[in-house]
Amino acid sequence: MPRRSLPPAEDQAARFARQREADRTATAEDYVELIADLLRVEGEARAVDLARRMGVSQATVTATVGRLQRDGLVETKPYRGLFLTDAGTEMATTAKARHDLVVRFLIAVGLDPETAEQDAEGLEHHASDKALAAFARFLAERDG
Repeated sequence: MPRRSLPPAEDQAARFARQREADRTATAEDYVELIADLLRVEGEARAVDLARRMGVSQATVTATVGRLQRDGLVETKPYRGLFLTDAGTEMATTAKARHDLVVRFLIAVGLDPETAEQDAEGLEHHASDKALAAFARFLAERDG
């Protein structure tokens, strides 16, 4: 098997940097998306619900919500739970649209809905805007 050459170091470093940034953003997007869903379906979003649905401890939720507050995405109100700021709502809407697009694409190329939902959880945060645009074009041409 022939050896592949490595890409230029600067290009490779940029790819890894994008990956690290996507990892950092993924947690915030997952939390605001879940908060938006809880508010829409249940009328409230509580830390205990986030912990249960994310499969993490209350302490993890508390620390993450603190970061989301600092970043201007979430507000807390005493005895009333969690609320999204305008920026948090915008992030949740964008994340949900990206998630739905990835799920639809994966189903369109033959994946079953359950696996598509599971796989979309990771892919939605790491697919580039170019990849997402290609997914959307593919779906538009197929449904067209």
